Amino acid sequence: MTEKKVALITGAVGVLGRATARCLREDSIFTVLADLDQDALNDLSRQLGGNTYPIAFDVGDSAQVDAAVGKIEKDVGTVDILLNIAGVLSNNKALETKPEEWRRIMRVNLDGAFYLSRAVLPGMKRKGWGRIINTSSLAAKSGGITAGTAYSVSKGGLISLTFSLAAETARFGITVNGIAPAYVRTPMITEQLTEAQRQEVLKKIPVARFCEPEEFAHVVRFLIHPLAGFITGEIIDQNGGLLFD
Repeated sequence: MTEKKVALITGAVGVLGRATARCLREDSIFTVLADLDQDALNDLSRQLGGNTYPIAFDVGDSAQVDAAVGKIEKDVGTVDILLNIAGVLSNNKALETKPEEWRRIMRVNLDGAFYLSRAVLPGMKRKGWGRIINTSSLAAKSGGITAGTAYSVSKGGLISLTFSLAAETARFGITVNGIAPAYVRTPMITEQLTEAQRQEVLKKIPVARFCEPEEFAHVVRFLIHPLAGFITGEIIDQNGGLLFD
């Protein structure tokens, strides 16, 4: 990219967020690191070196989102690239999902992406350029192989949000796309599934392995490139052949 771009990554402390942040740093993109723990963000910022800005806030709180984006715009500049990676998993199916769990999953996985998109869109429109990437999941399309009801529905909502925003913003030079990964090697796999569950899942994945975080980050790198400007409203499957559509 020929001019300075500012990217905002939510869930930056997580495995996908870290991999994506490293990828953006390689491309000299100024990276705003967002998550809940300021100390962890500061540590990550130091590990990545310069050209980063760590800021802690709750993506599911609209007031905190608006305040954070306002501070980012004041201290760093307009957000050109929004990467909605923050997310929480629930493996509970419908009958085991309590109302408070349903709201918690929706609040982080879906509400947060909407609040952030709404907050950064005015700046993108003023510039006539922007990229928004939402992290959906295979669960949105499969109903959840191991994932629970609330998680699957929240990720389905992200697909609809992607379509809606893409249609709304295309004429302003903004693209909105999603990535629907499955079984990336993160704590959702390494800690929240048993070894027996992992082995069972591997039997179903045609490429016979889990996705690596760096592969996810590579798709992000492709979608934010200026030459990807003719792609919007697309959901890129990254599932090792588990689902073709």
